[in-house]
Order: sequence, then C-alpha cells, then structure tokens
Amino acid sequence: MKNLNSKVSQHFPLPESEGGWRFLDKEIDKSAASNINYDRLNQAIEEYKLFFENVASGIIVIKDGLLVKEHYSFMTLPGSRFDVWSCTKSFTGIAWGLLLEESKNGTLPNNIQVNLDSFAYSFLPESFKITDKRKEKITIGHLLSMTSGIPGENQLVFGIPPRDNNGPFEHALGYQENRYGYKTDKLVLKPGTFWDYSDPAIAHLSILFKIIMRREMHEYMQDIVFSRIGIENASWDVHGGGPFIGPHTSAHVGLHISARELARFGYLLMQNGKWGDDQIIPSIWVDKATKPSQTLNPEYGFTFWVNTHETRWPGLPKDMFSLEGYNSNRCYVIPSKELVVVRVGSGPNQWNEQLFVRQILKAIN
Repeated sequence: MKNLNSKVSQHFPLPESEGGWRFLDKEIDKSAASNINYDRLNQAIEEYKLFFENVASGIIVIKDGLLVKEHYSFMTLPGSRFDVWSCTKSFTGIAWGLLLEESKNGTLPNNIQVNLDSFAYSFLPESFKITDKRKEKITIGHLLSMTSGIPGENQLVFGIPPRDNNGPFEHALGYQENRYGYKTDKLVLKPGTFWDYSDPAIAHLSILFKIIMRREMHEYMQDIVFSRIGIENASWDVHGGGPFIGPHTSAHVGLHISARELARFGYLLMQNGKWGDDQIIPSIWVDKATKPSQTLNPEYGFTFWVNTHETRWPGLPKDMFSLEGYNSNRCYVIPSKELVVVRVGSGPNQWNEQLFVRQILKAIN
C-alpha cells in the first residue's frame, strides 16, 4: 500500500478506491503523527490482547482518514471477514434512508410514496394476512426505531429461527412460532408505546424493501454504496425461499465483512454520507438516524446506538454513535474527533468497550 501525502487538518482525505486504506506515515504525515501518542495506543492494544488474543478478531483505528493502528489475533488477517451480526441492522437502516430519499425524489418504481409515517402493512399484498389488527398502525418509523410493538428480546424472542419445515419470515410475520415455541402474532402493546429490540420487526423491512424497490436490499446496497466506497469483499446472507417467503436479504444479521471494509462504511457515515465529492447517503438521513429516534429509549436512533444524552457511554463524546452486533462486533464513529474505531470477531459476547474507546481517545488528540 502506497502512502499518499495529504493535508488532513482541514479536509478528510479520500481513502484509496481499492485495496484498503492509506496508512499514516510518520515521516510524510508529520502533523497527524504528532497528535498521536503511540505508547498509549499500543498499550490499549496490549491490554486488549491479554483478555481476547485467543479469540479470532481484528481492530482498526482510523484518524483523519488515515489508518493509524490495526491489530489481528492469531489466524486472523486484514481480509478476514466476520458475520457482524446486528451491525447488519444499521446497513438496513441506511438502505431505508436511501429508499425514503428516492421516494422524495419520485424515483421509486411506479413513483410509490413512502415516508417514516407510512403504514408498513399497507404495502404488503393481500396474501399477507394480518395476525393482530393493531399491526395495521405500524409505521416504517416504528420498525426502524424498535417501537412497533412486535415481540423482541424483552419477550425472549431472539432472531427469527424457524422450526423444521417452517420459514423465518413466516415467524417474523406471526404466522408460525419459532423453534423455541415463541410467537410474534400478537403485539406486546400498540405501536409507538413500547420499545423492544426486535429482530422480527427488522425482518419486515427486508420484505417491504423488495416489494417497494423491486430489488433485494443487498443488491441495491452493493450498487449504490459498497461499489462506490471500495467495499469489495462483503457478502450478505439471504433467508427463506423454496416453499417459504423469500429468499430475501437478511435485514437483522448476516452481513460478513472485514474490519477494514467496515471502517470504510463508518468513515462514510462520519462524513455525513459523502465520499469525496459524491453524496452517497443523504446527509439529512445520517444526521437523523444517529440521533434519538424516540423517547422510549433515547439511546437508539434509526438502527444506530447513540450517545446524544451521554447515557449510552458516559464520559465519551455526545456525538458518538455505533453499529453493534453479537460477539462484540462494533463500529464506533466519533465525528468531533474525526475518529472511527472498528472491532470485529467471533467473540466474546461482552468486553469493556467503553474503557477501550476511552484509551483510544486519550492516545489521539
């Protein structure tokens, strides 16, 4: 990887379009290097290794558009991809931000009109029966903000795992119980009055995306976002098919991506959806999605975790937001510090992420 001389103090430099990132060169990028305490940065990684070096994982630190630190555990490489689990939800949220923008611009198929207040079930064909009359009042905004009332983790509904010879989307829509005997046919409370982290709710967004856009979400994101910012090796699971509803893009989990390429997505968000001179994601949606989406859980935006009220990560910057997934898969974005920190891996389920990010911030002025 060649190093490109660029001034990073006033403008975000654009990462190379292929092959990864520009690395900070202490001789070329003297100004940027002078603001980094490498002893502290290395100490943060060493402390991380003490606890998690036996788990396949990768860490990336991006400052001012330059890769200033990366670490990979045993048998893990820069190109190693991981299922980043619920980080996938944030990609779904961005796909829907783009869909809403297309509706605003009149470029959706048949000029379909959709906004956050649109009733989600109104777009489903009549063959999709409604299992609870209250579901008719679920809006797109409810689904994106986890306030639909569809059972989720508070009701012990995790993922959308079907029984044998059943379909995952059938469970999400409430037609069938999952393999553990839990159902989603009835709402917990009416939409907009209850917050619950619900994978079945997010799964609705996959079906609706295909119906409205007439393209699968992963195909659309590949063309509109990934191919334009140098994400070259990500893959995205699909669910269902055969005798069941689908196959459709998995909206809640199933994106497989490397640390470096996840960092590219975080960097795009840090720049308010702009890549060089190309506005790929509407800045208004990036801003909206990374602020509280409702008052029931002010730490949750539209598929992103946020720190606006300094309650998600006390003591860390208010503008910090993140993509978060099982096995401690994370992408933290702190625009005020021009910083992106990524951690991908196969475990553990929990770690002291707040301490780690604080150590990174102390190392980078």
